[in-house]
Amino acid sequence: MSRRPVRRGRRRTWKLPLGRSSMRIRAFMMALLLLVMVCVGRAVQLQALEAQSFAAQAAEKMQNTRELLPERGAITDRNGVVLATTQPAMHVTADPDMVQSNGADKRYPMSAKKREEADAAPKAVAKILATHLGGAESKYLEILTAPGVRYAEIARHVPAATWTEIENDMRKGIDGDGKRRWYGLFAENDPLRTYPNRTLASNVVGFVNGEGKGAAGLEGMLDSQLAGTPGQEVYERSTYGRIPLGTSVLTPPVNGANYSLTLDADLQWSAEQALADGIATAGAKTGSVLVMNPNNGEILALATAPSFDSANPGAADAGNLGNRTVTEAYEPGSTEKVLTMAALTDSGLVTPDTKVDVPASIASGSGTVTDSFEHGRLKLTVRGVVAQSSNIGTIKLARQLDKAKLHEYLTSFGLGSAPGSGLPAETAGSLPEADMADYTRDQISFGQGLSVSVVQMGAALSAAVNGGTYHQPQIIRSATNPDGTPISLATPASRRVISEDASGMVVNMMESVITSVSSERAIPGYRTAGKSGTAQRYDSNCKCYNGYTSSFVGIAPAENPQLLVYVVLDQPTNGNLGSQLALPVVNNVLQTALPRYNVAPSSTPAPKEPLEWE
Repeated sequence: MSRRPVRRGRRRTWKLPLGRSSMRIRAFMMALLLLVMVCVGRAVQLQALEAQSFAAQAAEKMQNTRELLPERGAITDRNGVVLATTQPAMHVTADPDMVQSNGADKRYPMSAKKREEADAAPKAVAKILATHLGGAESKYLEILTAPGVRYAEIARHVPAATWTEIENDMRKGIDGDGKRRWYGLFAENDPLRTYPNRTLASNVVGFVNGEGKGAAGLEGMLDSQLAGTPGQEVYERSTYGRIPLGTSVLTPPVNGANYSLTLDADLQWSAEQALADGIATAGAKTGSVLVMNPNNGEILALATAPSFDSANPGAADAGNLGNRTVTEAYEPGSTEKVLTMAALTDSGLVTPDTKVDVPASIASGSGTVTDSFEHGRLKLTVRGVVAQSSNIGTIKLARQLDKAKLHEYLTSFGLGSAPGSGLPAETAGSLPEADMADYTRDQISFGQGLSVSVVQMGAALSAAVNGGTYHQPQIIRSATNPDGTPISLATPASRRVISEDASGMVVNMMESVITSVSSERAIPGYRTAGKSGTAQRYDSNCKCYNGYTSSFVGIAPAENPQLLVYVVLDQPTNGNLGSQLALPVVNNVLQTALPRYNVAPSSTPAPKEPLEWE
C-alpha cells in the first residue's frame, strides 16, 4: 500500500506589511522630533529666560554679608571725665581647616615644604594664641585640630593692640622672617565697653551685658541711643575667601550718641567715701547721698552703698545693681516737717515766731503721739518746734491747714509722682489722698504714713529752700551726635510752689537746727541750715515697723542756698538719730563741695533767735 508522502512543514516567517512598517517609522520619528523639541525648548528656557535667575542665584552664593558694629557712645561727667567709653577690640575666630593646611589649596597636591608647614601650623598657632590671650596651649590646639571645621570662636573683646601682636606673630611664620607665614586666624570689630573709674557712680551709669547691650542704669535706659546703628558690607567671596577685586557694597555704621551728666566725678568720689564712712559708723545696712544744686535741680553727686564695679557686675549681689536713690521708697521722718512748715508759712498760718503750746502728748486717731524726748508742757516758737523736731507741735500746727490744701502743697512739691530725673525705674512713692483721715494728716505732717525716694525728697526740699520754685531733678546735662552736633533734650519743668518770703522763713527755721544745739553742727566760715529725720521703717515682709531710717538734709550757705546735701542711712544699728548719724556725712560732703564750687564764706553771723516764749 502506497503511502502518501508526509509533507514536512516549513518554518513560517511573519512579515510586517509594508504599510505598517512605514507607520511605525513615522511614529518613532515623530517621538524623536518631539523629544528634540522639548530639549531645545528647555535649553532656550534655561539660556534665554532663566539665565538671569540662575546667574543671580550663583552670584548670591558668592556674596557674603558682614555686620559693621558702631561705636557705643560715651558717658561723661559735667567736666568731661569719662565714666563709660568704648575701646577698640576684636572678635577672634579661626578656620581650623585652613590652619591644618596652613592656607594651602587642597585641590592641588602639597609640596614637601607645604606639607611641613601644614603639619607644624596647628601647634604654632595654638602657641601664639596662648601667649597673647592666656590659657592652656592644649585648649587652643584642640580647637584648631577639629576635623572638617571651617569656623571656631577663639575669644571676644580682645584689645586691638593684642590682636595686632597676634597678627605680627602669625605674619612672622615658620622661620620668623615673614617669608612663610601662618594662616587661619581672623578678627572682626568687637568693641569693648570700659569703665575707667570702675565703681564710681556705677549705680547711675549701670553696665552692659556680655552681648554689649545696656543692662542697668543709664546704659540700659539709653541703650538704643548709645548703641547707634549697625552698618554692613556685602562682598564677593569664593570657597577660599574674599575675592580681592570683587564687588563690595559698604553701608557705614552710625555711632551712638554721647551723653554728659550733671554729676561731678570728684564730688561723686568724695560723697561715696563719706557715705562709706557713715555706714560703717552707723552700722547701717545701706545708705544714700544726694548732692543737688537747689536752684536748677542738677544732681551733682548721687551715691548709694553697697555698690558694684561696672566692669564686673557679675561679682556683685544682684540687690546692689540698681539705684536705690530712685527705686526704693521709705518714710522720710522729720525732714518732711520742712514741707509741712513750707505749706503753713505760705498759707499765712504761721511765722517762725508763732507761739506754740506743746503738751507732753497728743491724741491722734485711736492712739497717742509723743516726741522722741520726754518733756512736760513746752512753750515753743515754730522755730523751736523745728529745732527740737517736736512731732506734737507739728501736729498742732498742721491741724490748722485743710487736709485737701496740705495734699495740694505736697503734690506740688513732687510727692506722690515719679520725679522724672532721667534715671530708670523711678518710684512715685506714696501720698495719701486729699480726703485722708484726720490721724493720717497728723502722721504725714511729721513724716510717717507716706513714702518718698531720695531724689524725690531732695527735689522737694530744694523747692522749700531756694526761694520757693520746684525744679525737676535732672541727671543728663547734654547729649551730642557722633559728629558733635547737639541733641535736643526736654527742658526740665519748673513751677512755683511757695512764695519767696515763705521759703525764707523755712530756711530761718532750719538754720536754728544748726545753731541751737552746738557748734559741732556748723561748718567753719559758713552759715548752714538743716533738718534731721528719724523714721520707723516699714518692713513689707512682716507688714510691720522694724528698725529705723535716719536722715539729714543740709543746705549752705543759709543766706543764699547754693548746695543741698541729703543723706539717708537705712537700718542703723549704732543709734538711730539722723542728727547723730547722717549729719556728719552731710558736713563731710559740704566741706568738700563748698570750696570746689567757689562758694564764698558767709559774711554775716548766724542769727540767734528765740526758740521759746514766755
